[in-house]
Amino acid sequence: MLTRLRDAWRRFSEKRPGTAQFVVFLVLSNGITVLQLALMPLIKWVFGMTALVDVAFQVWPVGTNPDGSTFYVFDYAAGPLPGGGGGLAYIRAGQITLLVAQVINFFAQRTITFKSNSSVAKAALWYTIAYVVISIAAAAAQGLYKTPIYELFIDTWGLGGAGETLADFTTMIINAAISFWVFFPIFKVIFKQVPETPAAPEVEPVSYPHVTLPTTPNV
Repeated sequence: MLTRLRDAWRRFSEKRPGTAQFVVFLVLSNGITVLQLALMPLIKWVFGMTALVDVAFQVWPVGTNPDGSTFYVFDYAAGPLPGGGGGLAYIRAGQITLLVAQVINFFAQRTITFKSNSSVAKAALWYTIAYVVISIAAAAAQGLYKTPIYELFIDTWGLGGAGETLADFTTMIINAAISFWVFFPIFKVIFKQVPETPAAPEVEPVSYPHVTLPTTPNV
């Protein structure tokens, strides 16, 4: 059974390499998302027992919300959700989760999906730049939907702690969906397959037949 599946996949990847690459990217990305869903509640629970929950992290004001309050790109007001924004504890838990997931994702996508043989250092640099830019964009987008989602699960539906976990899952899935469509074209650029220079053929030493010169007789 496994042999048949491997053979079918090999034929498919040879016939449609671009589609096969996207499928592998999709599978690995979903696996990374599952890892984040497992890590985030645990790390958030640990940070939730610290005083960082009551330390606000509201950075980069860029306008106002519909209610007239300031809109921050990074908006994590002091206090537990949904009344507060989770404070510094929430963003630290989220960034640690993302850091672990993205390090694994970097090597998995580079090695398995794109089979890149280019410079690891250069790829890591561009990956980091892309990660920072996408994180800022995702944080700005999250400012629009994070609070309503937590209020829905915790207050409106009255799910309490379970609702907070479900809200964590929902926001992470939304972030992962945004990142998925942005990262794929970026990965195709930074994870390159550089043609390998063929090694120069070894030149075998030329052996000459031993020639015995005639000797001149002594006179």
